[in-house]
Amino acid sequence: MARAIWSGSLGFGLVQIPVSLHGAEEADELSLTLLDKRDFSPVGYERINKKTGKEVKWEDTVKGYESAPGKYVVLSERDFAEANPKATHEIDILDFVELAAIDPHFIDKPYVIVPDKYGKKSYALLREVLKRSGKAGIAKLVLRSRQHLCAVIPHGKALSLLILRFADELRGTDDLELPDENLKKLGISAKELDMAEQLVSGMVNEWHPEKYRDDYRKDLLAMIHSRAKAGKVNSVSKEPAKALRPPKPAKVVDLVALLTQSMAAGRGHGSARNDASRKATAHSKTAKKTGTKARAEAAHRRSA
Repeated sequence: MARAIWSGSLGFGLVQIPVSLHGAEEADELSLTLLDKRDFSPVGYERINKKTGKEVKWEDTVKGYESAPGKYVVLSERDFAEANPKATHEIDILDFVELAAIDPHFIDKPYVIVPDKYGKKSYALLREVLKRSGKAGIAKLVLRSRQHLCAVIPHGKALSLLILRFADELRGTDDLELPDENLKKLGISAKELDMAEQLVSGMVNEWHPEKYRDDYRKDLLAMIHSRAKAGKVNSVSKEPAKALRPPKPAKVVDLVALLTQSMAAGRGHGSARNDASRKATAHSKTAKKTGTKARAEAAHRRSA
């Protein structure tokens, strides 16, 4: 079985599911070695010649493919460009597919496509067609010596390019111990399923990505600033590292009880959240009216 890269729990409401995280990607990149161009010795990421032990400047490095032990086919930037000139300078749309049909597992990284001054009309035309049709353009693009599958999609005024993984880069799940899809075999009752659906329904909200923040980064920076303020710099803590492990889950879980408590808590939080949202909206409208009125009065005074 594949080794987990993280373990902890997945929670919704008061229900906590002990889980582990496994990589779903199996990259198939061309393995290139950074070499000292003066003697073609590997230099590694720290740019130290593994043969002489001396530092290598960036301008003295080249990339090479190891064709046999210690033998490298050296590739220049021109070689990368000339291997397939069309592929290195063109986002070639091959098909149009339903945007909703693209499995999120395939999405790797987003980019924004910006037209030059002569391409704005065609750019806007493609953007609007994709918006109206709900389609995505599936294309290929070469970036940094590797060809990528990608999707061209509308995003507000922009066209975005999503780098996608090829199908053979995604790992299967056959070697993972996953629960059966037969709910009766797992002992999940209709009542438990119904209550879980009600809990999820009660937690539904509109998607506002700006309300989610990287709390871990904020807390880590707070710790760093606190230590810097206390003068704890240029030193290593002598305290032994604590092994932080997730709590052991109970062998028998009363799902109905947990779902009942979660729904009760969720209704309370939901109503409070909705009240807060209504108050914030009302406050915003009041402030907007007050601001408009003040600007009108100021304009009237100036004209007088």
